[in-house]
This record gives sequence, C-alpha cells and structure tokens, in this order.
Amino acid sequence: MNVGQRMTKNPVTVTPDISVPEAQAIMRREKIRRLPVLDKQGKLVGIVTSLDLIHASPSPATSLDMYELHYLLSKLKVEAVMTKNVITVTEDLPIEEAARIMADNNISGLPVMRNNILVGIITESDLFKLFIELFGARHKGVRLTVLLPERKGELADVAGAIAKIGGNIISLATFEGEDPTNSYCTLKVESVDKTSLVQAVTPLVERIVDIRES
Repeated sequence: MNVGQRMTKNPVTVTPDISVPEAQAIMRREKIRRLPVLDKQGKLVGIVTSLDLIHASPSPATSLDMYELHYLLSKLKVEAVMTKNVITVTEDLPIEEAARIMADNNISGLPVMRNNILVGIITESDLFKLFIELFGARHKGVRLTVLLPERKGELADVAGAIAKIGGNIISLATFEGEDPTNSYCTLKVESVDKTSLVQAVTPLVERIVDIRES
C-alpha cells in the first residue's frame, strides 16, 4: 500500500499572509490540526500546525488585556510561525516508509507532492486508521497472538491448520520476537471458537501469548 491510497486529497491550505487567528478558525471549522502553506503561485512554502499557533499566542499570564491580545494576534502572520523546511513525500512512497519518516523526524503529517505540486497530505490519523484495519479491530472474531519459530513455512502451516478447522483469517501481522529465532504473530480469525483455535495451533507454535474474543 502506498501513500496515494491513504492520503487526504486536495487538502485545505492557507497563504503565508493569513493571520494566526484566521488559521486557528480554519482548523476549528475543518476539524484539522495542520495546514500546508502555499504562496500565490501555488508553491508549497511551509506547514503550520495547531501547536505552532498555540505557541505563537501570548501566555495566559500576560498583563495585556483582551483587546491588546486580539490586536497583536491579528498582526501575527502564519509566515512567522510556520515550518519552512518542509519534509514532503510522493504518492508512490510505501505507507510504512511515510510512517518511518514521521517517527524519525517527530512530525505528525507529510505534504504529498506530484511534480512539485501539492496533491494531498498524509497524517498520523491516516496511519491510525490503517492500523485499525491491519488488526481487524472493527471485525468480530478471535484475536490470537503466538510466538512462532523462525522457520520457513511455519506461518503457512499455522494458516493451514486454521483453515482446516473452518477458520477464516481476516487480519495478520508479524513482529520481531524475543530473539532472532522467533517472531510474534497476531491474527484475527472468524468462524471459530477459542478452544478449537488453541487446539489447532498449539502444536505449531512456541507458545500462545494471548487469545481473546473481540
């Protein structure tokens, strides 16, 4: 799966000369937390987040009155608080690579470009939704986590055993195990009960880590 399949297309944008209160109002109205900033030619020149705007606002402990606060904020432009060196990605980037870039750079969103034109944005919320799908969290079934020996065909054997008892695997994910000789595997299985599933996979795994109906 690539970024283009999960990004928000044609995201809401602002220009550098918009005021901080105006940007905050747009975020509240659109229920978003970040805004790509485009110049008059449509070129991406920055990105501003709700946190940037909060940090730009005077402290509640300030001695200024409300009128003075509103006046100062109305004069403060997005250009002054936005991030200018924006990390971007393209539509064909694998989704997990976008997640790695966000984690490595401690950022929550990435503008998506096509030939230097903004065509979308991929955010942490998009990744959370994908995570939910990956684990089949919205589907009923038996959620099983096992520790698998790191051997060729082991996962196929487990899947085959589940199929033999009439189970249908609706999600599957593997993770690094306790050492190089094994790995964790989490499955969501429908059309079987816990007891039958345990009996089917126990001979094939090092141990069952967790099993529950969800």
